[in-house]
Amino acid sequence: MKAIMLMYDSLNRRFLPPYGNREVHAPNSRRLAERTVTFDNCYVGSMPCMPARRELHTGRYNFLHRSWGPLEPFDLSMPEILRHHGVSTHLISDHQHYWEDGGATYHQRYSTWINIRGQEGDRWIAHVDETTPLNDDLRAQDRVNRQYLTSEEAQPQTQTIDQGLAFLERNHQADNWFLQIETFDPHEPFFTQEHYKELYPDNWDGPELDWPEYRPVDESAPEVARIRRNYLALLSMCDRSLGRVLDAMDRYGLWDDTMLIVNTDHGFLLGEHDWWAKCVMPFYDEVAHTPLFI
Repeated sequence: MKAIMLMYDSLNRRFLPPYGNREVHAPNSRRLAERTVTFDNCYVGSMPCMPARRELHTGRYNFLHRSWGPLEPFDLSMPEILRHHGVSTHLISDHQHYWEDGGATYHQRYSTWINIRGQEGDRWIAHVDETTPLNDDLRAQDRVNRQYLTSEEAQPQTQTIDQGLAFLERNHQADNWFLQIETFDPHEPFFTQEHYKELYPDNWDGPELDWPEYRPVDESAPEVARIRRNYLALLSMCDRSLGRVLDAMDRYGLWDDTMLIVNTDHGFLLGEHDWWAKCVMPFYDEVAHTPLFI
């Protein structure tokens, strides 16, 4: 068995060219669709981040009996089951919730794992005068983190993919492995480099808007457009990362003997139905209907 799962967070199905979008710059998603089964009827089960991942590990709905939380001692975990049957399982992720209270039991189910720092309000770089001692202000911590993410190469998404490619370089000739490459992007904040934003030009001259609250929309139409533009720019960066994985599939001939899964946990509302985000409103199709490629 050889398998790669490339997992995104908050990846919107309706913005991907294989699902009919003609405005988003995401050529590698088309390239992916040419080599995979593209699923039309994939829907969320449990939401958001950790409930979805517990469901991925265990194959059963989380929402029926609890909300956010860790894997339980009695849970049967997919990567752990593989590990006990001779399959090496490796997790690479910049998804910070794996390493905080409520998520901290997932990564230990893998044979090996790597944590990439710096996403969202990850308690990463210490600027004492710019954050609170309680570390309860994600946006303040994020402003600090971004000071150290000044290039595409430095961003957590890129480093996550880098580590995934390093695994493939070392292990592509081996057998019996499962590689999970999981990036927090394009989850908010929609932070990326300027060359991706230039793919979606506009006339905005106000403050940067890339982190909507989970609430009804009260922004003006230009503000909504700016937030959506920043999401699309980050989505295009995600597409470039996808292309790097597809290049590795080509380079090592992995299409012949390796399963590739590209998925996400849920979508995200970007002003549709007059809402931002997820969870606090009904699970509209934009949130619940997700992309899946195998």
